[in-house]
Amino acid sequence: MDQLMMAGGTIVVGVFGCVAYFFAANLILDAIYPAKGPRAGANISRASAIRPWLFLLPAILLLGIYLVYPVFVSIWLSLRDASGEEFVGLANYEWLVNDTKFRESIRNNFLWLLVVPAASTFFGLVAAALTDRIRWGNLAKALIFMPMAISFVGASVIWKFIYDYRGEGREEIGLLNAVIEGLGGTEQTWLAIPFWNNFFLMAVLIWIQTGFAMVILSAALRGIPEETVEAAVLDGASPLQIFLRIKVPQIWGTIAVVWTTITILVLKVFDIVLAMTNGQWGTQVLANLMFDWMFRGNDAGRASAVALVIMVLVTPIMIWNIANARKETR
Repeated sequence: MDQLMMAGGTIVVGVFGCVAYFFAANLILDAIYPAKGPRAGANISRASAIRPWLFLLPAILLLGIYLVYPVFVSIWLSLRDASGEEFVGLANYEWLVNDTKFRESIRNNFLWLLVVPAASTFFGLVAAALTDRIRWGNLAKALIFMPMAISFVGASVIWKFIYDYRGEGREEIGLLNAVIEGLGGTEQTWLAIPFWNNFFLMAVLIWIQTGFAMVILSAALRGIPEETVEAAVLDGASPLQIFLRIKVPQIWGTIAVVWTTITILVLKVFDIVLAMTNGQWGTQVLANLMFDWMFRGNDAGRASAVALVIMVLVTPIMIWNIANARKETR
């Protein structure tokens, strides 16, 4: 009850605080640069130039506090020991290069990057194309998009039951093992199978992100001019040729944006690995490694070094994604 009251109070204070800020800021700005008198024209121009920055100021301050400041703190901590008190220079980065778990994390993250964005975008594109051609397409889209409403931890729990293994002599409740057992096969501890267990974890994120890719790509497909499709039909092109040679090239920019957006998410993947394997059996990833050193190893220096590696990997893709998205909106 106390938590609900606190959450409600936070929402009320936040909403009314924003309204009060914008109202007061506009009043002060209009008082400083009144839209009347001999300098009315100049005052209106100055007020118009300043007003957008008044609206942006809270966001800029929050970004500075919660995004820019932590970056500098992470850099500072990465050059210090576990307690953050003694300067150790590049020792934490030397440890990264020689650490087997870090190499495992890099390898697994690279594997996730190869599979998840490609599979999610492909399945999303196929779903977008097919659901637009059937009567109950909207219902199908809703069902495909539904996993997006589930948290990563919730989705991980669902899939953990699918992969569950109880052992010999015990009744299997895991869906996958129940099917294998029903077909006369041998049950497996799916999440403990080296190498392949990474793909079983990836299936969870692909299941979630396919709905996201489908919605974005479906909107892009509907924005294709009908004239180009009609011209291709008149030329005798098959539906598959129209899709691959007419539609896909026209939405390639959107496909790239979807791909890179999922790529950024994959580089930061954490919840699924933590909830399903906790990085065991060769499934460690960078974000989970950072978490382990920060909250289990109590080593802020090494955790910060891993965090900066993630930032270095994410930043170029994020910049390219933003630039490409802006290009698409022009």
